[in-house]
Amino acid sequence: MHPFLNIAIKAARRAGGVINRAALDGSALEVRAKQANDFVTQVDRAAESAAIDIIRRAYPAHVILAEESGESGSATAAAGNARPPKSETRWIIDPLDGTTNFIHGFPQYCVSIAVEQRGRVAHAVVYDPTKNELFTASQGRGAFLNDRRIRVTKCAHLRDGLVGTGFPFKELSRIDQYMRQLEGIMRGSAGIRRAGAAALDLAYVACGRLDAFWEMGLAPWDMAAGALLISEAGGLVGDLGGGQDYMASGDIAAATPKVFPELLTALR
Repeated sequence: MHPFLNIAIKAARRAGGVINRAALDGSALEVRAKQANDFVTQVDRAAESAAIDIIRRAYPAHVILAEESGESGSATAAAGNARPPKSETRWIIDPLDGTTNFIHGFPQYCVSIAVEQRGRVAHAVVYDPTKNELFTASQGRGAFLNDRRIRVTKCAHLRDGLVGTGFPFKELSRIDQYMRQLEGIMRGSAGIRRAGAAALDLAYVACGRLDAFWEMGLAPWDMAAGALLISEAGGLVGDLGGGQDYMASGDIAAATPKVFPELLTALR
């Protein structure tokens, strides 16, 4: 196992421990709205801090991009006027993907950690603390669920596929576009599921629980780890036009190789 992946697993499990203890504690949550329909709790912040502490201890010079604290370590000022060189390694962290689910006790949320090297995601961890399911991948080495190799399904047609999605809850101006997409997929697939944690949905495509997934308006920490899981499990990932700009655009589509072109057609 690559040392980066080992540290990512430790960080994800540490964050997951924070989340599980909070879920069992039953104390009132301090919930703050970052924007409409987008919430953060003290558990998000504590889980993020726990994960970052593990990573910083191992790699103090690396860049970290985390949902709640933003980016740190990228050519920050050192002593005097000197600036250290920017690291070629960046850790992309979502400490609690599915915060709204967590707030309501709906057990569908996860920790997502990706390691990006020279602009490409090389290692990925998605950890579901409620089920103790650990999804991992390293570029060129396959994808795994609790050390068992996983593959996308052999689904060959969208009409036979179970498709995951997420509502564009941060960008309600796009709801009309989304509703047209939803109608197209409803008419052309075997069914649609919306569980509320994109990173976990992507992991489910990788392990065969879903045959496809699409969502608009995501952030890099929602997609980075899950996208590598799917690629290493034999699936295809792209933006809604089939390109590779999803990390910048926030719009992502993923599916088995044969379903992917049909998915893109239906989304158009």
